[in-house]
Amino acid sequence: MELKQVIIAHKAGDSQSKRWAEKCARELEKLDCKVLMGPSGPKDNPYPVFLASSTQPIDLAIVLGGDGTALSAARNLAGDGIPILAVNVGGHLGFLTQPFEEFKDTEKVWERLIDDRFAIQRRMMLQAAIFEGDRRDLPPVSDRFLALNEMCVKPASADRMLTSILEMEIDGEVVDQYQGDGLIVATPTGSTCYTVSANGPIVHDGMEAIAVTPICPLSLSSRPIILPPGSVVSIWPLSDYELSTKLWMDGVMATSIWPGHRVDVCMANCQAKFIILRDNYSYYQTLREKLLWAGARIRYDNNHRN
Repeated sequence: MELKQVIIAHKAGDSQSKRWAEKCARELEKLDCKVLMGPSGPKDNPYPVFLASSTQPIDLAIVLGGDGTALSAARNLAGDGIPILAVNVGGHLGFLTQPFEEFKDTEKVWERLIDDRFAIQRRMMLQAAIFEGDRRDLPPVSDRFLALNEMCVKPASADRMLTSILEMEIDGEVVDQYQGDGLIVATPTGSTCYTVSANGPIVHDGMEAIAVTPICPLSLSSRPIILPPGSVVSIWPLSDYELSTKLWMDGVMATSIWPGHRVDVCMANCQAKFIILRDNYSYYQTLREKLLWAGARIRYDNNHRN
């Protein structure tokens, strides 16, 4: 990998993340690398400025923070194919980030990157757009929205807990209607986030699949479903008299959905590229550590391994 121009995004409002970003910038500049640095957070999105002001291809994005910071980077950079080195500095759970212990000797990290001693993990993303009416030959009435974890259709209100009524089609065929708190359409990466908290399935992040999970449905027959990656999930809000239905991407509000609109969600035509530094990276180890899997209350020795 060449390190001629690098983005460094640090978690907004976190002094530790900012301090490490400044340290990385100084070291990379000594290697004749041009650095674009800025905060990333709910009210700070540096990526459009970075991409617009770049005079040459961006080789790498170093993202220092937690999962939310990594998700923002993926949404903004996946379309340009920029690899992301996300490190847990000031974050919490750290599902998407590399452990800080793998990164704290930063000068060795730059050597590894230049010598191509790392792995790249490609993760499927979702894209969504709003359409008006049932005709399939009309252009969308919204921008394209990207998500690494999930697209969610649910209402939002400042003073009431609202129930939504949603109709779901898959590839143009009506599958079910849901009354409850909303619907989650997730990638395998997002299956261990909002989806798993809604009793959805855990899907290996090396797969390409779409998981649809109802949130607190008022029917015991409403169940999660796994779809092939080529499916198009269409969601129609019904009986939305208070005009409260929203489309959310990775927990961030994308846009409002008006009566007569539908949301089409499908696999995106780009992938997020995450750099892996751990030599012994294991998806199952991540599940054990992050979800605190304890197994049976009584532990038994497996002597058959000998």
